[in-house]
Amino acid sequence: MSQVKPGWQGRYFEDFEVGDVYRCRYGRTVTEADNIQFTLLTNNTNQIHYNRDYGERTEFGNMLVNSALTLSIVAGMGVADVSENGFALGWDEIVLPHPVFPGDTLYSESEVVEKRESRSRPTQGIVKVETRGYNQHGDLVIRYRRSVMVWKREHAPGLDIFPVPKA
Repeated sequence: MSQVKPGWQGRYFEDFEVGDVYRCRYGRTVTEADNIQFTLLTNNTNQIHYNRDYGERTEFGNMLVNSALTLSIVAGMGVADVSENGFALGWDEIVLPHPVFPGDTLYSESEVVEKRESRSRPTQGIVKVETRGYNQHGDLVIRYRRSVMVWKREHAPGLDIFPVPKA
């Protein structure tokens, strides 16, 4: 008889310790199409994100990946480890020290820098992480801090949402 084995369900408040570093298990290559689509979808009119000819004439010699796309990808890569069982409260100190170009592959790691019980929600706690994103060469391309409200394990909403298969 086969058995259903539970997959990764994310961390709960009790699982976080200051100093822990969580590295996303995969990298994500940003394509030119990703960049152009995201830029136009978000109504960004800076041609450096969607006009290759324009980008080649700049000091960068290429189009730049939209910084909001870089933030979105790197933040998304940390969800399984940081906010799978919570929600964001705020973002601080977003720094972009190195450009990202179409074709670059992003990697992400998040370090727990603070952890405390919530004063207003006894069933949850607040975790603050510093997330760092790197390209394939190891260059730091983004760094930020964010605070997340995270459920305590015993109070988390049910995760068993898989439908009952019909026989």
